[in-house]
Amino acid sequence: MPTIPPTTNLLAFEAVARRRSFSQAAIELNLTASAISHQVARLEAQLGVRLFNRNAHGVELSREGESYLSRISGAIGALTAASDDVRKGVGNSLYVHASPSFASLWLVPRIAAFAKAFPHITLNLTASTTHSDFTQGQVDIDIRYGRPHWPNLVVKSLFDDSILPLASPGLIRKHGLRRPEQLLEIPLIQSTMSIVQWSDWFAANTDCVAPERFPLRFDRAHTALDVAAHGLGVALDSSTIASMHISDGRLKPVFGTRKQTIRVQTHFVVYPAQHAERPAVQAFLKWLNKEAG
Repeated sequence: MPTIPPTTNLLAFEAVARRRSFSQAAIELNLTASAISHQVARLEAQLGVRLFNRNAHGVELSREGESYLSRISGAIGALTAASDDVRKGVGNSLYVHASPSFASLWLVPRIAAFAKAFPHITLNLTASTTHSDFTQGQVDIDIRYGRPHWPNLVVKSLFDDSILPLASPGLIRKHGLRRPEQLLEIPLIQSTMSIVQWSDWFAANTDCVAPERFPLRFDRAHTALDVAAHGLGVALDSSTIASMHISDGRLKPVFGTRKQTIRVQTHFVVYPAQHAERPAVQAFLKWLNKEAG
């Protein structure tokens, strides 16, 4: 049977990696710096690799250390959260992970409604572009953005996305935007992580070719939308994800909501089938589908 390193050594490694300091990790864990150093040394001896590179400026994770931290940090977080729940008498926790833009622009504004409807459920929400590893027990539900190729998991589309050009009302008025071809004359904002790119939109809606260069490029939809709301260019994104920007008047569909759009499914609720047996998961899924509808 594989030997799992002692928890004390793992916690010491994680604290040093996060703090980039043995002394700061020692203060956090209420130990001496010498004790932290010995625990990390024992972990390195057991794994047979060097986890940190020591230098005059402090400590840095080695390549092996970076890889190891990425694999265990979620498990340590899950253990910490579970221990806190037991300590505080919380018996009905739900762990949800989502892509960053979906979490901030769609899910977070609705969290209050879920908390009000289910006050007995403690919701723990994390967000990153990395999909959760269910084998590590990190989360109950993952809300993913991308193409649905996730075998051995329940995968359900959350809603249809209408991808369309979005801009501030002032920019639309300034340039008198009425025809798709006019977009070639103004700055276009590229969201590099988006499944639907400007080249797809131009091919589907015009006889023109999308520009090869974009003056503004971002890896998060919420950043691209905020920049567009400041009148710096036209963003190509989901009207659902941008619903807050549209409803408060910061952004407006350049050509309306029924023209020059691309319909696609990009947001999915993903979870192992056995997770649906938990009442808290069932409650969240039912609420989520109602909100998406």
